Amino acid sequence: RGTVKPAFPLSPRRPVPDSIAKPDYAFNGEPVSELKNDRTNKIRVLKPDEIEKMREVCKLGREILDLAGEAVKPGITTDEIDVIVHNASIERGGYPSPLNYFNYPKSVCTSVNEVICHGIPDKRKLVDGDIVNIDVSFYKDGFHADLNETYYVGDKAKSNPDLVRLVETTRESLDKCIEAVKPGLPVREFGNIIQKIADDNNVSVVRTYCGHGVNQLFHCQPEIPHYAKNKAIGVCTPGICFTIEPMLNLGSYRDVMWPDGWTSTTSDGKPSAQFEHTLLVTEDGVEVLTARKATSPGGPVKRI
Repeated sequence: RGTVKPAFPLSPRRPVPDSIAKPDYAFNGEPVSELKNDRTNKIRVLKPDEIEKMREVCKLGREILDLAGEAVKPGITTDEIDVIVHNASIERGGYPSPLNYFNYPKSVCTSVNEVICHGIPDKRKLVDGDIVNIDVSFYKDGFHADLNETYYVGDKAKSNPDLVRLVETTRESLDKCIEAVKPGLPVREFGNIIQKIADDNNVSVVRTYCGHGVNQLFHCQPEIPHYAKNKAIGVCTPGICFTIEPMLNLGSYRDVMWPDGWTSTTSDGKPSAQFEHTLLVTEDGVEVLTARKATSPGGPVKRI
């Protein structure tokens, strides 16, 4: 619906050494453990030793995303970003969670301009004025990390007031949700927070995709919708991990799926932005397991 087109052919699937432990779907594309868990509808509370493993895998996930973010510049292809993420995952002794998840062909999702989410890395070069979301998920020691950020490509994007409004509103909406996390808070409240900030800044909230529980499973309960007045089930409980990952659009909230079965774009071709953290609910609030470092690239840009 916009200017982004797939750039074929895709590069071959990148190998993962046999020595690296893999999630069940790595072999035939089917996340059997997730599908079984979906029937239970239970929200898992992690034990102290499991929380430590989540902290470690999320720390490594942040390192991987930062490496990819540092590479964002005009002229780089999204497939080259995939190489960076794949190799960084292997070097840290883990598995890039997206690879072969329901047969997804790459190790990271790269969503450019009007692509809302799940963009497949290909031979398209980023150009000055683009925005690109890089969604990194990393599996090690039986646990997954999940995080993403939207980056400005070149100086033109940073001087485009509409793009800056979109990206920084999306960033703010996630930050405000994180501030609200505390034991006993219904997870449906995050949608109310995001919707108000979006409405105040004249952007829309994607409804098709949501945040989710994450632990030994890549995706599980609770579901975290990002729009207001949703009916999500669950409350914040110490020891649970989940993501909040608002996707906001400059135009309509409606989305369109490409024939590849993965790439979701805005229905009107206008840009979309997203940010995501993996969060741990604590006894008195929240721990952002995938928190940015002082050295993390791609921080906030002042609104014009």
